[in-house]
Amino acid sequence: MPTLEDLLKKSIPELREIFIERQRRVPKGLLEALETDDRNGAHQLAKQIRKRYRSNRSEGQRLHNLLRFEIELWGQGYALVAGVDEAGMAPLAGPVVAGAVILPTNYKLRGLNDSKKILDQERREELAVQIKADAICWAVGFAEVEEIDRINIYHAGLLAMQRAFQGLSCIPDFVLVDARRIPQCAVPQRGIIRGDALSATIAAASIIAKTTRDAHMLEMDATYAGYGFASHKGYPTPEHCRALKELGALPIHRRSFGRVREVLGLDPIQTELFEEPAPAADAAVASA
Repeated sequence: MPTLEDLLKKSIPELREIFIERQRRVPKGLLEALETDDRNGAHQLAKQIRKRYRSNRSEGQRLHNLLRFEIELWGQGYALVAGVDEAGMAPLAGPVVAGAVILPTNYKLRGLNDSKKILDQERREELAVQIKADAICWAVGFAEVEEIDRINIYHAGLLAMQRAFQGLSCIPDFVLVDARRIPQCAVPQRGIIRGDALSATIAAASIIAKTTRDAHMLEMDATYAGYGFASHKGYPTPEHCRALKELGALPIHRRSFGRVREVLGLDPIQTELFEEPAPAADAAVASA
C-alpha cells in the first residue's frame, strides 16, 4: 500500500477511482488530509468516503441481522448449519431446482440477500461463484418436468430440496428451510417463513438455486429457438404466453399447468399452483 504522502501526490480523480470505485481500504489520515486539501474536488471526495463508511456500517449490520438464526443455532452447539431453498415453482417450463449450502461460522458476504431481491443477473452470478468458493459444501437438486406433472408442483419442490440436501458432501447438524420442511430428513430442521430474506444460509441457497436454474434455461434457449427462455426463463410472462400460443408446447412445458393445458386443448387439472403446507409452530415463531 502506498504511503499517505504518495497518495496525496495523486490527482483527485485517481484517488476517487481507488477509494470509491475500487473500494480500497482508506489509510489512516487520508480523510482528514482531504478535508484540509485546497484542490478542487478534495472536499467532495472526503464526503463520498464518509458516505462509504456509513454504507459499510449499514451493510455490516444488515449482514449480522441476516445471521440471527444461525447465531442462535451456533450458540446451541450446532456447528454445521445448512440452508435449503428452491427456485422455479411458478414457470410454465423447465425443472424446479433447489440449492443447499453450509456456510462457515459468522460468514458475511457483501450483497448476500434473497435472490429475488438481487435484480442484476451478473451480480447474482458473482455472488454464486463466491458462495460456492467459500462454502464448507454445497449441492443442487432437480425435480424434472415429468415429476412435476406426476406429483404436482408443491411436492416436486419438496423433492428438489430433498435431493439438494442429500447431495451435500457433509452431514449438517441442523437445517434451515425456506417456509417448508424437507421430507424424510433425519437432521433437525426449521422452516422459516420468508427465510430467504431472513437467513444468510437460506439466502445463499436461494442464489445457488436461482443461478443454476437460470443457466439450465439458457441451455434450453439454445435448444428451443423462438421461446425466449434466455430472457424470461419460462415464467408466464406475456412474451412467453404469446410464444406458447403461437409455437405450441414443448417437451419441457409443464402439462399439469393450466396455461399449457389450454394450448394443448386439455381440461385443467391443477387449480392451485401451490398446496398449502400444514401450519408449523416453529415457522410461525420464525416469522415473528
